[in-house]
Amino acid sequence: MAIRALLATLMLAWSLAAAEHPMASAVVQRLDDVLIAVLKQADTLGYAGRVQRLTPMVREAFDVPFMAEKSLGAHWKTLSEADRARWIALSTEFSVANYAANFDRYTGQTIELLGEEPAGNDTAVVRTRIVDPKGESVAMSYRLHPTPAGWKIIDIYLKDTVSELALRRADYTSVLERDGFEGLATVMRSRIDDLASGRAKRQGS
Repeated sequence: MAIRALLATLMLAWSLAAAEHPMASAVVQRLDDVLIAVLKQADTLGYAGRVQRLTPMVREAFDVPFMAEKSLGAHWKTLSEADRARWIALSTEFSVANYAANFDRYTGQTIELLGEEPAGNDTAVVRTRIVDPKGESVAMSYRLHPTPAGWKIIDIYLKDTVSELALRRADYTSVLERDGFEGLATVMRSRIDDLASGRAKRQGS
């Protein structure tokens, strides 16, 4: 009886987890829908219009505070509350700018949702593919974790291999160690300005 009860408990836990995971896919699907909608109106909206449309979606889909903290590693603990808030704001602005700068020309692109799977530390990975009929299709996977507000994206894997969060941490740590937080904030502001002006594209999401 004890074994049967244990199996029943495990099956219930598995069923609940399986029921939760589609919510992770739904978050990515909503993000993709907004990206394609913005892409189709890219010329009409212009950069500023794309930023306005994308900002609420980035805040909804991504756990930016979590990503902002992890991107700085141990350096996060050395920041004041004011600097932490400033870094989260800069990280949000940077992510939006990246999308607004890169999703600027519609050539019939679509985004396919390929499926999802449970991953370590109570996360889920949702796989997608950006299909460009006039260019190269690109595989892109999202890692999400559950929060009180629902599933949120915490990392992106370009071509299913390169963790953007890991790349950010390496990049930001190098700047922090050389120039301190003020130096990093200045670099981030410069990168956002470059994206806004069209001088730079694809700097991570």
